[in-house]
Order: sequence, then structure tokens, then C-alpha cells
Amino acid sequence: MTMFLNFEILQHEARLKNVGDLKRQPFYRFLHYTYPLHAIGFGVFLYALGGFPLLVWGLGVRSVIFLHAAFGINSICHTWGQQVWDTGNLSQNNWLIGLLAHGEGWHNNHHAFEHSARHGLEWWQFDITWYVIRFLEAVGLATDVKLPTETQKNRRAVMVTSNNSQISDKKELDAEVSNGRH
Repeated sequence: MTMFLNFEILQHEARLKNVGDLKRQPFYRFLHYTYPLHAIGFGVFLYALGGFPLLVWGLGVRSVIFLHAAFGINSICHTWGQQVWDTGNLSQNNWLIGLLAHGEGWHNNHHAFEHSARHGLEWWQFDITWYVIRFLEAVGLATDVKLPTETQKNRRAVMVTSNNSQISDKKELDAEVSNGRH
């Protein structure tokens, strides 16, 4: 029995290794240890505001919809969509998941520029998460927001030839150009 408990403790500690900066901030430590109370409090608030129907729609249905959208990111966005960046994996941008998951469906953009706070890199790629981050930055609550540079974008760009095949390697592009196919 203690073997399983130790494994769970080790697994829990391993998840927290990459968030050292957050672990040092009291506000985020408070949220980490009290998040179940926030969910219960939100449920009580919804029930007080609109009874059982609002509780069902505000907690249950909303959770199901957003969890499906979140789980769909990794399955749908690695199967259907458009790959515009050379990432070495099957990640693709999917506009429907982009809308449903508040911008997370621009998954190829995310894999290409993991440090970026903005996933919808084009003006037409709806990314509500980015709009919230920009607002927080404007009012001084978010600082040091990272975005990909044009140089980084040019380095990762996938070129498409005249016969719609993708080229991500400069040598391949040079060969296409010298053969007169691009």
C-alpha cells in the first residue's frame, strides 16, 4: 500500500517541477490548495441565483462542453486541419476547435511557438485567450508576455509548391526552384 502512496506523491511532485516561479507566489499556492472550495462555492452561487436548472447548465453542461473541446484539441488537431509551421509532428490548426476552445485550436501554431502567449497568429484566427492576456497586459497585471518574432516565424514556415506539396527544408526548396517547379 505504501508503494502506491509513494508513487502518487512522486507523481504529484513531478507535475510541479516546471512551475517553480508559480510555487513561489502566495496567490497561486492559495489557488492550488483551495481550488475544490472555489468549485463548490461557484456551485452554491449558481444554485442560489437560479436553482437547480442554472446549476445543471452552469456547472454540468458547461463542463461537458468545455472538457470535450479541451480533449478534442489533442485528438482532432493532430488529425484534421492545416499545418502551416514545420513542427516535426502532426499538429494542425483547426478553426472549429479554435472557436470552441477559445483559441487553443490553433494547435500547429502552439507547437511551433510553445513560448507564445498568442496562438491565433493571423488576424482572422479568433483567440479569446490572447485578447484576455492583452487586456491584462494593458492594465498592468500581465508582464513579459512572449510572442514569436518574424525571424522565428520565417524559420518555421512551411512552403507549399505549385503541386500543393509541402516543403519545410531549405535544401528541398532550393531543389524545387532549380528544377523550375516553384
